[in-house]
Amino acid sequence: MTTALVLIDIQMGFKSPIWGARNNPEAEDNAAKLLEAWRSKAMAVCHVRHVSVEPGSPLGPETGGTEFIPQVTPKGREPVFEKSVNSAFIGTDLEAHLRAEGVTDLVICGLTTPHCVSTTSRMAANLGFNVTLAHDACAAFEANANANWSDDASEPTPQQIHDSAVSHLHGEFVTARSTSDILADPT
Repeated sequence: MTTALVLIDIQMGFKSPIWGARNNPEAEDNAAKLLEAWRSKAMAVCHVRHVSVEPGSPLGPETGGTEFIPQVTPKGREPVFEKSVNSAFIGTDLEAHLRAEGVTDLVICGLTTPHCVSTTSRMAANLGFNVTLAHDACAAFEANANANWSDDASEPTPQQIHDSAVSHLHGEFVTARSTSDILADPT
């Protein structure tokens, strides 16, 4: 069993006020703790960067929003996979890289829980990887909610968005665990 850490879209663009309120302000620090542990054991690490093609997006290359936050900046030969859609497996060679490295298990963390983290986790599981989601190393934002599809729908909070996304993943696509649990026993 070889386990890789996959860090999804932990970028400066998510510091923009356009996203609104968020849950879990410790997400990036928790991701950094996981990264430090993986590096200390020379385990596989993959960074994923979202490069938006939408004009004016805070995740566009012209805004500086594609830069990784300092705590999780890639080092050495850690690969970076660039995408412009929600899944880190679409339009990248992430799967081929993981297979070539003999990776069978993934620990996934990043931004945002209901979008790129969820989509990548689902695809990883469907591709046959065993996926652990570091739920407290992920976060959701106010902008992740859109209740204008029904007069009866109400806007959920960022915590409710996050909890709902994790609840839909856990048990079918991932095993959701805390950073401290993963650090104590990464298997």
